Amino acid sequence: MSNAYTESEERQELRKAVSRLAGTYGREYFTEKARSGGKTTDLWLDIAKNGYLGINVPEEYGGGGGGIGDVAAVCEELAAQGCPLLLMVVSPAICGTIIVRYGTEAQKQRWLPGICDGTGTMAFAITEPDAGTNTHNITTNARRDGDTWVLNGRKIWISGVDEAENVLVVARAHDARTGKVKPVLFVVPTDADGFEAHVIPMEIVSPEKQFQVFLDDVRLPADAVVGDENGGLVQLFAGLNPERIMAAAFSLGLARYALARATAYAKERTVFQSPIGAHQAIAHPLAESHIEIEMARLMNAKAAALLDSGDETGAGEAANIAKYAAAEAAVHAVDRAVQTHGGNGISQEYGMAGLLVAARAGRIAPVSREMILNYVAMHSLGLPKSY
Repeated sequence: MSNAYTESEERQELRKAVSRLAGTYGREYFTEKARSGGKTTDLWLDIAKNGYLGINVPEEYGGGGGGIGDVAAVCEELAAQGCPLLLMVVSPAICGTIIVRYGTEAQKQRWLPGICDGTGTMAFAITEPDAGTNTHNITTNARRDGDTWVLNGRKIWISGVDEAENVLVVARAHDARTGKVKPVLFVVPTDADGFEAHVIPMEIVSPEKQFQVFLDDVRLPADAVVGDENGGLVQLFAGLNPERIMAAAFSLGLARYALARATAYAKERTVFQSPIGAHQAIAHPLAESHIEIEMARLMNAKAAALLDSGDETGAGEAANIAKYAAAEAAVHAVDRAVQTHGGNGISQEYGMAGLLVAARAGRIAPVSREMILNYVAMHSLGLPKSY
């Protein structure tokens, strides 16, 4: 039984199953892979084998037939066990959602099974060096050449290109009918001629790398276009609400992991004859984090429920609020966890400080907290547009 405040038994069981699976790997596995330059492919394929990776994709394409709330639960529980996988946000949630909604039957058959079984992971490329939040400034160009398309441009901050078989690239094409440029979505194989990716050195402790991508006369067949080439921004934006919900789940899992570690330490560490958790200077900040996490989880559940019910407008506001609240909760929880551990908080042995950059990134990506505040000011409060 479920109501507005309680998840269905199926969702609760899903969480437990993912938590158990991720727990057999754990944070030590994740950080060992990150520090050695290894990959979490074993975990990725294990998630897929158990049917959790493409749980939001229809069953006829190898998925679980669930919704965004299900795949968000998977993402959150992985992170809560110390294994936050950024490609969960990208491959099944953004790319999977767009292809399910706008791909042809042939495209769905071609790309979705690989997204679900982990063998055809798909990255997503929208951000450019001179076009971050302002997607209207994208300059990656797509031009027709007979029956093919030719892509030229640069992308930056593209996650997991080295683990992806394809990249869903947002480019701009000239519209002969209107004379204007229009956004068009292309699936580009990572082994295509003219496709180059260079890793960006990062301070974050993660096996998943960030890349700068160069597209130099990359030639694609006509069926590389996902959706209607005149479909405009609506097709692109179909992936953005799922992206925010997943980013919130990612942050929430991180926050829960940090809080659980801090709480366990506060119960065991004894100074002045009693556990440090008995002191309000330690207990209250951790209690505050629990409150912040639970509020953000509730808003993310609302966002997922609205999106799965087809209410895009309501989901847009809730997803933005959830993403904002979850990122703030994660930053606070990780900072408090480091402080609770004292000197141990900045040692590699305890692994708390390694979470700082990952948590902080949630305030920046995939959309900055400032742009969410702009969105809420304009759409929720009706204030004039500021940008």
